[in-house]
This record gives sequence, structure tokens and C-alpha cells, in this order.
Amino acid sequence: MSETTPGRYAGRVGLVTGGASGIGAATALRLAAEGAAVLIVDLSPDGEAVAARVRESGGRAVFLAGDVSREETWERAAWTAEESFGAVDVLVSNAYVVEVAPAHAMSPDSWRRQIDVCLTAAFLGARRLLPGIAERHGAMVITSSVHALVGLPGHPAYAAAKGGLVALTRQLAVEYGPAARVNCVIPGPIMTAAWDRVTEADRAKSVQATVLRRFGEPEEVAAAIAYLASPDASYVTGTALTVDGGWSVTRDSA
Repeated sequence: MSETTPGRYAGRVGLVTGGASGIGAATALRLAAEGAAVLIVDLSPDGEAVAARVRESGGRAVFLAGDVSREETWERAAWTAEESFGAVDVLVSNAYVVEVAPAHAMSPDSWRRQIDVCLTAAFLGARRLLPGIAERHGAMVITSSVHALVGLPGHPAYAAAKGGLVALTRQLAVEYGPAARVNCVIPGPIMTAAWDRVTEADRAKSVQATVLRRFGEPEEVAAAIAYLASPDASYVTGTALTVDGGWSVTRDSA
């Protein structure tokens, strides 16, 4: 796991959606450790605990409860960031929801909700904040998934949304470059609460399907996000960085 770079984000303001747990929480903590002031946006009140951890470590963070699939949440987020720290320089669109069912058993409401939270929210965030981010030569990082690359049973809406995020990343990079950079990460099997519903046998199968023979940690994805949003990635835009322990490059086949 890469180490933090103290001060790399000094004077910058980051906004992380889905920041109450998992990859989002790890990203908020990582950006703060590197000097950013962070606004954490999530429906879960656990986001306040993440913000408190940042403040206890001497950093700056506030939490905003809100549904990122709603336009008014983005208006409140922009205002909260401005009032608390200043205009947003780095946007990390990470919020998601997944409901597992084959297409014929998935309700239209479930489909719409997954598309709205995973994909439309990234559009709404870009629509509200990317013009200003471009003025400050900042960056946006979107969290996609290996579901964008490989079909797995029971994930029609989630896969469609995550695939859409990879395409949206390219589009936004073109539209807002060269002033702003836009990239995405493609996590594979990362040990978060999403795996709570998965049996031990299926967890073992997923680990075996990786080259590195283990789950990834949220902090390892956060390190990739912190890199992509930083000046260290100044010549990287429109790309999708896979962080999956080699899950997508190997198959158990003769």
C-alpha cells in the first residue's frame, strides 16, 4: 500500500460522495491526511463519524446528509463546501447502490434507483461542480467497478451504470480538458460491507479468482484515487485505472 504524501492536497477542497464507509470513507481520510479539507456526502449518518475521525487527527472535514441522485443535494453540497472551506477543487463520485436480481426479476423502480445513484449522481455532480473545478484546474475521479468489464449474474442495472461511468469519464475528460482532468477507478473484490451478504465459500472463490489471492482493502483504492486527483497524475485524463488484484486479467481455464 502506498504511503500518504503530506501536503499534496494542502489548500485544496475535496468532496467525496458515499463517504460514510468503504472506499468513500478511506478516500476522505486519505485526502484529509494529505492536507485537503473534505466534505463527506452520504445518506448514512455514519458519515459524521468519518468526519470526526478527520478532525480528531487534526484535519478539516464536515458531513452533509443527502441523496446524491437529487439535484438539490448537489446545490446544498456546493453551498456547504463554500461556506465551510471554499470552492471544491476535487470531486470524488463514489456513491452507489446495488440490488442483486436477474433482469426479469428486477423491478423498474430498482433499475431506476441503481442507475440514479450510481450514474446520474455523477452527471449531476459534474454538471454542478466541474465548471468551477476547471477554473481552479482541479480534478474529478469516478468510482466504477469490474462489473463494467465482465458480466456477472444478477447485476443488470449495476453493470449498466458502472459501464456508463467509464464512458462518462471519457466524455467529461474531453469536454472539460485541458483545464480539468477526469478519470475513474475500476475496483475489483474490495473488502467492504458489500461483501456481508456473500457466503464464505463465494468469498473464497472470488479471492481465488485474483492473481494476488486476496481481497483488496478500501485504502488501496483510495490510494489510486488520491493519485489520479493529484498533480502526480498531471498528464493522466480520461483513463480507467483497474484496482482489482488481477481479477480481470486471469481465468481458471486450460
